[in-house]
Amino acid sequence: MSARHASVLLQEVLHYFEDCSIRYFVDGTLGAGGHSEAILKAHPEIELLIGVDQDPVARAIAEERLAPWGSKVRIVTGNFVDLAKHLSALGIQYVDGILLDIGVSSMQFDMPEKGFSFMRDGPLDMRMDPTKELTAAYIVNHWSEHDLGRIFRDYGEEKRWRAAMYAIANARKVAPITTTFELAAALKEALKPHPYKREIHPLTLVFQALRIAVNAELESLESIIPVAIEKLNTGGRLSVISFHSLEDRIVKNAIRFAASDKMDTSGLGGGLFLDKEPIVNILTKKPITPTTEEIEVNPRSRSAKLRVIEKR
Repeated sequence: MSARHASVLLQEVLHYFEDCSIRYFVDGTLGAGGHSEAILKAHPEIELLIGVDQDPVARAIAEERLAPWGSKVRIVTGNFVDLAKHLSALGIQYVDGILLDIGVSSMQFDMPEKGFSFMRDGPLDMRMDPTKELTAAYIVNHWSEHDLGRIFRDYGEEKRWRAAMYAIANARKVAPITTTFELAAALKEALKPHPYKREIHPLTLVFQALRIAVNAELESLESIIPVAIEKLNTGGRLSVISFHSLEDRIVKNAIRFAASDKMDTSGLGGGLFLDKEPIVNILTKKPITPTTEEIEVNPRSRSAKLRVIEKR
């Protein structure tokens, strides 16, 4: 596997599982199988590792990579959001470890046919699961200006969301926008780089917003954290790697709530707090980030954050 497909925060993930005895482990975002391979090597006691992924290309690569472990590995087609269903189908009630590496892998970014990158010309697709109907092209060409603006603002946190919204609305009146390069051309004038400010590529946040909308990424992340915690054995651990502030905020808030002995019911009674039982311990008081050395080898890892909790 090439450096550009390196598993992010690999040693840090292994560290937080190294003192655990693992019978069942779930890699909810299997990808090319790098994290799973390392977990299997570090924990020969594992009886079954369940790898879940929506992408058939990723599953095929992972299947070959994890073949040496034979029946110890079960690769499942689907989304981590259906974790409870996947485990039930295997007759497993609780597991000892879960890893979620959120977002798009470098491998997917490097595949023009996926349409995730404005640096490569390809169909404006962005589906992680190719069996789903909604594509980025449909959103760009058929969603209202209001809804385009909403996702650019809320999912991309793009300050020039109005300019991007109007640019697309005007361009699609002339001709449908069907490729990544066509979308980039439509946005070229509206999202010019700042002449004196060093910043991320001006198209990054719009493409991010479209990808999140196509794959319902934030909704899936919000729903999976409580399910993942419920499916852990006592002493089991959940590790989550996120790549931008929207994801990390969801993870941080969900695990803080699970670790808290208070339930915020501010919508009822003007700020009343009710006691509840904490169900996890937070093992990473601050998120773990990549080392300088890892970023040099894999620049795409620079925004990664790892948070880990342990079931009480």
